[in-house]
Amino acid sequence: MNHHFPAMGRRNLLGVAIAAGGLAAAWQPVRAETVSDTGAIAPVERLNAALLAAMQSGPRISFAQRFAALTPVIEQTFDLDAVLAASIGLSWATVPNDQKAQLRAAFVRYTVASYTANFNRYNGQSFLVSPAVRNVGNGEVIVQNKLIAADGSATPLDYVMRYGPAGWKAVDVLANGSISRVAVQRSDFRELLASGGAPALMAALQRKVSNLSGGMMA
Repeated sequence: MNHHFPAMGRRNLLGVAIAAGGLAAAWQPVRAETVSDTGAIAPVERLNAALLAAMQSGPRISFAQRFAALTPVIEQTFDLDAVLAASIGLSWATVPNDQKAQLRAAFVRYTVASYTANFNRYNGQSFLVSPAVRNVGNGEVIVQNKLIAADGSATPLDYVMRYGPAGWKAVDVLANGSISRVAVQRSDFRELLASGGAPALMAALQRKVSNLSGGMMA
């Protein structure tokens, strides 16, 4: 398995993430005082289990089949609307509604394709989730998660989780404990939006999906 995430350039380590403050302005959390922070662990564990299954299936099934299996899990794990809005930044408010819907569809496919392409081979890896979460304020916690290679080396892949109407959802991924996927995406998306608006970003996401799938998906 490739630990480096190629989508949107080498900096996007999954990378599927966010500067926490940037997302706070885009989406305000709804949270009850009785909610347990440790509830944020369960979505990460479900995602880890799905990724392991995808890795173990490896080359036995097609990219499209693994993509289809991971799609519902990723949509359940992430608040993809919030992640997309934060990745685009302030200009999200100026995007026409019909283009927002098209962008969301392209962004979901790109996000799933990134995971499908990078978690594609099993060589004895496992995941280790810390039983304690780290509260970082603004209604967010970090679930500390590691991908353990067969030789025992560990790659941190932490999730920033926020509690909302649909429960705990991931709003960021921190590769190596600090590299924010959304912050990287925001930088990449800014250039595309400046040069060609939402249509340019949609076209770029579609090209990335095609590249990640080896041309199997347009």
